[in-house]
Amino acid sequence: MALTPDIDDFLAFLAVERQSSAHTRDAYRRDLAALVAWAQGRDLLSLCGEDLRAFIASEHRRKLSPKSLQRRLSACRSLYRWLLKQGRLAADPCAGVRAPKAARTLPQVLDVDEAVALVELPTDAPLGLRDRALLELFYSSGLRLSEVCALRWHDLDFDQGLVSVLGKGSKQRIVPVGSHARSALQVWQQAARGESAHFVFPGRAGKQISARAIQLRIKQLALRQGVYKRIHPHMLRHSFASHVLESSGDLRGVQELLGHADISTTQIYTHLDFQHLAKVYDAAHPRAKRKR
Repeated sequence: MALTPDIDDFLAFLAVERQSSAHTRDAYRRDLAALVAWAQGRDLLSLCGEDLRAFIASEHRRKLSPKSLQRRLSACRSLYRWLLKQGRLAADPCAGVRAPKAARTLPQVLDVDEAVALVELPTDAPLGLRDRALLELFYSSGLRLSEVCALRWHDLDFDQGLVSVLGKGSKQRIVPVGSHARSALQVWQQAARGESAHFVFPGRAGKQISARAIQLRIKQLALRQGVYKRIHPHMLRHSFASHVLESSGDLRGVQELLGHADISTTQIYTHLDFQHLAKVYDAAHPRAKRKR
């Protein structure tokens, strides 16, 4: 559906000034389109706090999850704060509006044995060298799917064992690459000569591989390796973070490795670490064992 000129300007601001990803902009577009549809032709600049509460309540009645409602409200807040800064509004109608709290779910992770079983892929199959390098890099460095898709050979420093990536908001960070991943990437580089002089994992015609292609491939490889959890690229990132935190206890370091702007985002892994310790305690402490 057609959006308003104000929303179009806001989305252009996200693209140019914030350098937000296309995925992020599409999410904002969908959430703000829902507001436009609910407003039924009313000027968005005329909406007040009661209107925004009514909008969220309406979406709640449509059975949207608390997480989706929070995302809807977050998009509205971002739009109206931007309009306020632009001088197009006198007050923020989202001030004081709250969405229902979403239950906090812990991310699913692989244990160390499962992670090793997944990445130690035989390399004699078609694309085996590429797949091994792909899995080793995900688990070694905790990169986002978009970062792996866009990775170029010149982003890798094999001598120093580092990779440079552009994360969210085009923020650059440098992450270590483990010895196993480095070896797998170097072997793949030799085998891939002529396929692409630029992208580490090229798609068709040497262009950047699609996120969907990697998602489907990892799902196939997990089944082949006998790992029957619902494996996806972000689970490897979660596993990387959880295992590093479990070994080091350095939350700030994990935040830097993941490229999180806010440490509260990283703190989810402390809950995973505590969950692991609680299991160890229950299994080992004589006074913790429960009667069956």
